[in-house]
Amino acid sequence: MSTSEPSKVTYLRGARKSPLEPPRARRVAIVGGSRIPFARSDGPYATASNQDMLTAAVNGLVNRYALDVPGVVGEFVAGAVLKHSRDFNLARETVLGSRLDPRTPAYDVQQACGTGLQAVIAAANKIALGQTESAIAGGADTASDAPLGVDDRLRRILLEVRRAKSTGDRLKALARIRPSHLVPEIPRNAEPRTGLSMGEHAAVTARAWGVGREAQDELAAASHQRLAAAYERGFFGDLVVPFRDLTRDQNLRPDSTVEKLARLKPVFGTDGPEPTMTAGNSTPLTDGSAVVLLASEEWAEARGLEPLAYLTAYETAAVDFVRGDAAGGEDGLLMAPAYAVPRMLERTGLGIEDFDLVEVHEAFASQVLATLAAWEKQGLAPVDRERLNVTGSSLATGHPFAATGARIAATLAKLLAERDGPARGLISICAAGGQGVTAVLERT
Repeated sequence: MSTSEPSKVTYLRGARKSPLEPPRARRVAIVGGSRIPFARSDGPYATASNQDMLTAAVNGLVNRYALDVPGVVGEFVAGAVLKHSRDFNLARETVLGSRLDPRTPAYDVQQACGTGLQAVIAAANKIALGQTESAIAGGADTASDAPLGVDDRLRRILLEVRRAKSTGDRLKALARIRPSHLVPEIPRNAEPRTGLSMGEHAAVTARAWGVGREAQDELAAASHQRLAAAYERGFFGDLVVPFRDLTRDQNLRPDSTVEKLARLKPVFGTDGPEPTMTAGNSTPLTDGSAVVLLASEEWAEARGLEPLAYLTAYETAAVDFVRGDAAGGEDGLLMAPAYAVPRMLERTGLGIEDFDLVEVHEAFASQVLATLAAWEKQGLAPVDRERLNVTGSSLATGHPFAATGARIAATLAKLLAERDGPARGLISICAAGGQGVTAVLERT
């Protein structure tokens, strides 16, 4: 390009105008969302891969917002928690298998149950800095098609066979294989540092915070009833795309009541006194995917799209759950949002009372109740239960680990868009490894 030609780089409002000037953050809009109905593991999606499900969710977004135009989407960010080796480049392969422009860059992220929201944050940061104008972010997970690990003894022998220089050496190595080596290692929903499942960790936290059975069942029943009501009024009509003959979340039980849930036997914490956690007030293993369309205000305006809401703040945190749970303390595996949210609110000058809606991921009813109690202990106002998870949450929808954050972000954005006038919503997601991902969405 000659020195007389004008630069082809266009700096939008808020973007960096000079190499000497730091970039100023732009507002990031949530334009829409798309997900497939969530299914219980080993059910309708038993033979669907992470890529199959993620592609279906992406294509739902492409069809709804005409995103098959070359270059219209700047980037795709997504991830999965349970990944096969074939998923090593999941986001990019999803692009290539979808109706998106194959020239769309993509990359994977993973932060356990916070993956979907962390993908949204990663995409939003680039939009805020003017590095891209639009992005799709989300995640998928299949508990049905979980990867099976090869016994480590067998793996070492097979590697030795590969390195062998002669047929004799190969046969000698193969001769050491024993029947016990052929048993695959089944994935476990357990923390490597403690050996405890997520449910067992949650049971420790429930005892530490004195969370009772009836309160958990009330929360679970409300989640199912509110999700059913949302489907009945057509709320999910432009958020959920049918997949493999499912049109609604398979785990949904519209007739759930506290009385019915009270009949279930505890499944976690049964080695302690008065266990309270059952299959009914805990999320089941689930398959599914969800994505969110994010953009700058200029991008949305140019296409005649009204943003549902804006992503205005986010915060992550982590706790030392290994020593916390081992000592029966309050800093349990799923309690990081108890620190992330107060920190985020202090930074933004907001209080719980400033939020019209609050979305807390329901890994377990006990974890939600412990988190609410922890916020109050740190000086935050009590959460109005009429504003909490108003269209149900993970106890009713199910929880495909990497998809949940995108599901919640899209749901909350639409809920805010339905309200008259300005509104604000809070997202709180706990994650394995003692982590938490939280965010603020606003409608102005």
